[in-house]
Amino acid sequence: MKIAFDAKRFFNNTSGLGNYSRDLVRILATYYPDNEYILLNKNLSERGKEILELPHVFFEKTTSGKLARQYQMGKDAQNLQADIFHGLSGELPLKWNAQPIKKIVTIHDLIFERYPQYYSWFDRKIHLWKFKKAAQSADRIIAISEQTKLDIIQFLNVPESKITVVYQGCHQAFKQDFNEDKASILKEKYNLPDRFLLNVGTVEPRKNAFSIVQAIQNTEIPLVIVGRKTAYSEKIKRFLKRNKMESQVVFLEGFTMEELALLYKMADIFVYPSFFEGFGIPVIEALFSQTPVITSGKSSLPEAGGNGALYIDPENPKDLSAKIKFLWNHETERKRLAEIGFKYVQKFSDEIIAKEMNSVYKDVLKS
Repeated sequence: MKIAFDAKRFFNNTSGLGNYSRDLVRILATYYPDNEYILLNKNLSERGKEILELPHVFFEKTTSGKLARQYQMGKDAQNLQADIFHGLSGELPLKWNAQPIKKIVTIHDLIFERYPQYYSWFDRKIHLWKFKKAAQSADRIIAISEQTKLDIIQFLNVPESKITVVYQGCHQAFKQDFNEDKASILKEKYNLPDRFLLNVGTVEPRKNAFSIVQAIQNTEIPLVIVGRKTAYSEKIKRFLKRNKMESQVVFLEGFTMEELALLYKMADIFVYPSFFEGFGIPVIEALFSQTPVITSGKSSLPEAGGNGALYIDPENPKDLSAKIKFLWNHETERKRLAEIGFKYVQKFSDEIIAKEMNSVYKDVLKS
């Protein structure tokens, strides 16, 4: 099979959609090297460069221009005789020529519909229009979780038969063995405490890091928050200042993937009380790192954590506080939960995800 990808996120995004794009192409090329994988974009970047060294992975420069991605990229794929075009971030080109090609789109979430307060009116309208167009045009829709599948059916009015759930995995760095020497260097570099809670993700209201800060008030439990700061970060910092907790919480960003993976392994507990996620890759990263997880019992997060996490009500800091204190003070329970989580997370292994996605490609070509 010859599969063409919209590789804008592959080359341009450092996290989220970029990681999904790079990981998917990497694992497909690793487990199904007989296929051809064509990465379509206006230009190359350093991101994902090592993936282009895998067998049958090629970069193709697409037509330039302001709307070339919408109006020319699909035709470029057809002119390359691709069997399948896969839009990796909820979008498909709007224009095609007469040559046959199957169209697949991955939709990650419809949070802009569930939580419109987090988005501008314009962004909501644009997202919904793009997603509806892609859903109508696609021969198959990939949902990254059962939760997202339900949302696609509800908000985009798509028949269930058109949707297949293929979960996400995570970067290889989280599956590497712990390196004590590198951990010591990282600890010294960022002046990290001996024990700490970890939270990873953009520091924004939906991710709900403020509830962690409330949960550790009147304790001496340190917290490390890693992620891009927003105005919401200032709300947290004001709370810390009022309650004389500035030394208890550290904000960090700018890690390499290898450093971040090491940080996960160093943490005593990973805490992720998000109100809503399309999937929740940080939970998977923590489970692969054999770090015990406390997360929200809402949206897709129980799919990501399975029986390997403790669940809380994200609206209830007291519930979160009780579970943090319990795990913090019971090493045996932390180890037990980490072992269960590590066993569960194997369902998100590269081999399984590659097999499921390749099966979708074959099935779509038959239909």
